[in-house]
Amino acid sequence: MKRSLFGTDGIRGMANAEPITGETAFRLGRAAAYLFKRYKGEHTVVIGKDTRISGYMLEHALTSGICSMGVNVILVGPFTTPGIAFLTRALRTDAGIMISASHNPYMDNGIKFFSSEGSKLPDEIEFRIEELVLGSEIDGIRPTGDQIGKVERLSGAEGRYIEFIKNTIPRKQKFDGMHIVMDLANGGGYRVAPMALRELGAQVTAIGNTPNGTNINENCGALHPEELARKVVESGAHLGVGLDGDADRAVFVTGSGRVLDGDTIMAIVARHLKKKDHLKDDTLVTTVMSNQGLDLAMEKEGIRVRKTKVGDRYVLEELEVHNLSFGGEQSGHLIFRDFHTTGDGLMTTVQLLSILAEDGRSLDEAASHYVPFPQILKTVRVARKVPLEELKRVEKVSRRIEKDLLPVRGRVLLRYSGTETALRIMIEGPDARQIEQYTDELIAAVSEDFDEMSR
Repeated sequence: MKRSLFGTDGIRGMANAEPITGETAFRLGRAAAYLFKRYKGEHTVVIGKDTRISGYMLEHALTSGICSMGVNVILVGPFTTPGIAFLTRALRTDAGIMISASHNPYMDNGIKFFSSEGSKLPDEIEFRIEELVLGSEIDGIRPTGDQIGKVERLSGAEGRYIEFIKNTIPRKQKFDGMHIVMDLANGGGYRVAPMALRELGAQVTAIGNTPNGTNINENCGALHPEELARKVVESGAHLGVGLDGDADRAVFVTGSGRVLDGDTIMAIVARHLKKKDHLKDDTLVTTVMSNQGLDLAMEKEGIRVRKTKVGDRYVLEELEVHNLSFGGEQSGHLIFRDFHTTGDGLMTTVQLLSILAEDGRSLDEAASHYVPFPQILKTVRVARKVPLEELKRVEKVSRRIEKDLLPVRGRVLLRYSGTETALRIMIEGPDARQIEQYTDELIAAVSEDFDEMSR
């Protein structure tokens, strides 16, 4: 079935333009309230948001739609996506909703749904929500009188979530003596993330922690770690961590200023979990975007690697189907399934710090066991998502490159972004200069194909 509203991570787009409008948010609220009323008695949905200015508009529209169906709402305010997933389970609500466009610029926003178990929705449920939003099936359902839903604001959300995070590491472990620089991306984790590390004894230098509604992800956070790396080296900190706007992903910077992606952190964590006999079936779950160097590193450690489509929801599905414990994405979404149902940048940070503290090693030392294969990843903005087979020049060039790279274990991966109108180009090969040239050729082919289609 073709999706009309949902992408790979909820519904996303420019705020106040369809589908991210107050009108559609109202209908989404009604659809969610109708669909998640599973049992008799009162029903409740918890809603959080990041720091975007448009969050106010969408929060009120969703709340109005949910209440109009006779379901109550708990408002959390600015928070993290994994924090809302946790609260959905902890408060035993019928569902959770996070208003965020994650790493996108502030002009965009998005709406993500969680089941009562704190998991992202399977495709069939998202299709059902789309049917209800775009159709008229529930238009006549209008509770009145005391059957209309109520709204309350939750106090103490940060404390609940921090205790949950702290309980994922040994009870007596602390991070005394560690100096951590945190770039909070002016996003949803700007308060709770540094608070958690300080409670665990770390000295925290926070940057990107002054949100104003329009500066989320702006030259900061996980997507722009340059300032974080500079600050780590300048301050002599042990390491740095950069979260994205909704804090479900993290990138790290070593004390020497080296930026590490999710593949490197997965290599460190998987190796540690196997050593502790906590990596179920000695298997790591990654996506097709992960570097082949990760496969080789895991092979040396006796760890199997399972691959999924891009999206942490697919990583989680693979973990659940095969009863595995750990996996993630190169972008920094890491899932510790023994503790959580979604990628969590703060949990990843605490888990990594716990490993370093236990082993008595620096992040530079821990990362030295993993050597990535040369890889280039480029994002090309496009007018629309044309089927790849219709991009004839792109298809011809990519086939030639794949043939050239086959003998040296290189590869080419082309895919459209699930959250932006953009084409992702990823090339791996042993020669960095060669794959850079190949990437330029593919970008030129994309431009030529779209120019021709626009004539």
